[in-house]
Amino acid sequence: MAKVVVIGAGFAGHTAALYLGDALGKEHEITVVNRYEHFYYVPSWVWVGIGRMPVEKTRFRLKPVYDKMHVRFVQGKATEVHPDDRYVVVESANDGQVIKLDYDYLLIATGPKLNFAATEGLGPHEGFTQSICTAPHAEASRDAYFAQLERMKKGEKVKLVIGTGHPGATCQGTAFEYITNIHKDLVRRGLRDKAELLWLSNEQNVGDFGVHGVVANYQGEMVSSEAFITAVFKEYGINYEVQKGVYKVDAENIYWEDFTGNRGQTNYDFAMLIPQFKGIQLKYVGKDGQDVSERVVNAAGFVLVDGIYGLPYDRLKMNPTAWPELYQNPYYDNIFAAGIAFAPPGPISEPHTTPNGMSITAAPPRTGMVSGIIGRIVAKNIIDLVEKGRMTHSERMTEMAAACIASMGDSLWDGSAATIMIYPVVPDFRRYPNESGRDMFVTHMEMGLGGAWMKRMIHSTFMYKLQGRLGWKIVPE
Repeated sequence: MAKVVVIGAGFAGHTAALYLGDALGKEHEITVVNRYEHFYYVPSWVWVGIGRMPVEKTRFRLKPVYDKMHVRFVQGKATEVHPDDRYVVVESANDGQVIKLDYDYLLIATGPKLNFAATEGLGPHEGFTQSICTAPHAEASRDAYFAQLERMKKGEKVKLVIGTGHPGATCQGTAFEYITNIHKDLVRRGLRDKAELLWLSNEQNVGDFGVHGVVANYQGEMVSSEAFITAVFKEYGINYEVQKGVYKVDAENIYWEDFTGNRGQTNYDFAMLIPQFKGIQLKYVGKDGQDVSERVVNAAGFVLVDGIYGLPYDRLKMNPTAWPELYQNPYYDNIFAAGIAFAPPGPISEPHTTPNGMSITAAPPRTGMVSGIIGRIVAKNIIDLVEKGRMTHSERMTEMAAACIASMGDSLWDGSAATIMIYPVVPDFRRYPNESGRDMFVTHMEMGLGGAWMKRMIHSTFMYKLQGRLGWKIVPE
């Protein structure tokens, strides 16, 4: 009997668990370790953060799903991995008991450590800014936003700053959704004239989103995402500043350095800034008790897989095979990683270092649809290894398509969304020697009410799929 342990039950880990349970659960031991008892549908927290959706509608309990799929669920915190002896140490969330889980195959899909500490004064706990990166953070952002609404109702004018809170942050798309939904909510409330909205980001250009931007067909013409998003900001009256790395925040100001090395500050009344992401800190312990973390993770805590690391950006950009295809650790071939947990070989967007030595470089996004796809690939390969002794599935991010539906107002009557289809996610300039390195037939952008309907439909569809309900495998990741 094979034993498979999955650490983390986000998009990557939970998707993998469904496939593993479905294929192997009756005859083999599949165990999922997760710190929380619920699965959370993260993309809808943008609506939680403005009070347009209760957090309860973005979650479901994991254990009933796993019971149905013949998967064991352990609610707790993984603290150690012993890759030579093949076991994981877990602190139970229920009674604090230390549990030892043996494995033949291990999938690390922990999601990110929210590294607020990397920016002085950042974050909702010990800092001055808000976040929508967890459910409690989204609810706290909602409450802080509501406090600003009360000021506006009294006739006060306020400044709301949304964007990235670290020079190496990612998930600009989430912040974009939040600022445009705030705009729509303020319009709905008749308070838009009382708020100044500012987009503050580490992107090279508006609409870069850490994926080297997008050039796509829009209404019969080739349009860049920079022009596309700039037009949205202009229509919505949102000011924007890019090429800025935030390094400090206090109660009144956000301090940044720009691409040219100049330093400045931006005042604010409310700020939601995405922090730097790092890998979840686990101890990796060898047979004799020695630290073997350098064999498993990089300095940031992300799991090393079958990518080519250390290439300068110009070479990485022209080498699509540098991106991993199996998501398998090269030293311990029974350890895999998926979603944000795996170490990318480098950035997708061009890195930039200021004259003062600050790197202002958007990290590559590996969330949502990408996480689900990678979770499925890894699960299929573990199933292959158990049943056939060899892997038959692979897909690099330079071969992977992804759809992004960025909500710009949740109403199904006058809401909107920007729908962007990208293929491949990471540009492949060898196959597509054009400006964007992507297939211009597939890559596409649209905006309008239909996108709002699609965004809500996807929320409902994925909440259905991820509970393992009838026909769940028909719904693509």
